[in-house]
Amino acid sequence: MPFARLATATTPTCHIGFGLAAVGRPGYITLDRAQALGEDRSVEALRARTHELLDAAYAQGVRYFDAARSYGRSEEFLADWLKRNPGLDDVVVGSKWGYTYTANWTTDAEKHEVKDHGLATYERQRAETAELLGDRLDLYQIHSVTPDSPALTDKDLHAELADAAARGVTIGFSTSGPAQADAIRAALAVTVDGEPLFRTVQSTYNALETSAGPALAEAHAAGLTVIVKEGMANGRLADPHAPDALKAVAEETSLGCDAVALALVLRQPWAGVVLSGAATTAQLASNLHAAAVDLDDDQLTRLATLPENPHTYWERRGRLPWH
Repeated sequence: MPFARLATATTPTCHIGFGLAAVGRPGYITLDRAQALGEDRSVEALRARTHELLDAAYAQGVRYFDAARSYGRSEEFLADWLKRNPGLDDVVVGSKWGYTYTANWTTDAEKHEVKDHGLATYERQRAETAELLGDRLDLYQIHSVTPDSPALTDKDLHAELADAAARGVTIGFSTSGPAQADAIRAALAVTVDGEPLFRTVQSTYNALETSAGPALAEAHAAGLTVIVKEGMANGRLADPHAPDALKAVAEETSLGCDAVALALVLRQPWAGVVLSGAATTAQLASNLHAAAVDLDDDQLTRLATLPENPHTYWERRGRLPWH
């Protein structure tokens, strides 16, 4: 398992990863992203920004980097950075397949990505990922599995994924939507030749959306590495949008709302890696302060009042505009 490298890391931030969703393409749904990125969304501007963030993340102890075929040019940007830094053999590189990027480097496309978990899409995107990341790819994840995803029942796909695993690539999946727990449990039951297929799960879990927690604990108990995405709820847990209870706790800790929000996830005993989706080095530095946050019982009790009904949460997320 490539994540064994993280288990031996000693930096306080080794369990925080960096996800490229917000910087690999000009449009995304994170609140206030327009101000963070500024006017220049050219390929070269975002390539330079991504490399600056990767440099800063690595220098501050981050060792897991997460891309996807649908994150615009995220794999390309990450591959370029890895080629510039050939001596970095202690990082873990993950990517995802299952969505095709269709926005053509615009922010106002009718559709930014198209989902397909079929075998043909896997074979095409696996080849595209291999061309860019080659043998630096450690983890390949099915992107946004839901309970009705054909990826949970397609035996031919499972055989192809098991073959990739036999050749050294860890196979995982991510989840989204109000039924994440059902998708996680269904994926845990998938086997090939009697062996579990998936070794990692990446799910949304944050102060507002905690419904996947019990299933993620089960996945951890089954030996999977748990990666948490959207720990800041696409900006809803950052200033100035954070709920009052979170703002009050952040003031008490003298740190940002983002650090407290991510610290709340990091303290879950099943959380292996918690992703930062920072778009600036200042945001990244603030996110990484999560490793130093120590929440007391009273603060945890107040933060425990924040979770929303998962259907309400995901409906609101679905209305967030692409910036």
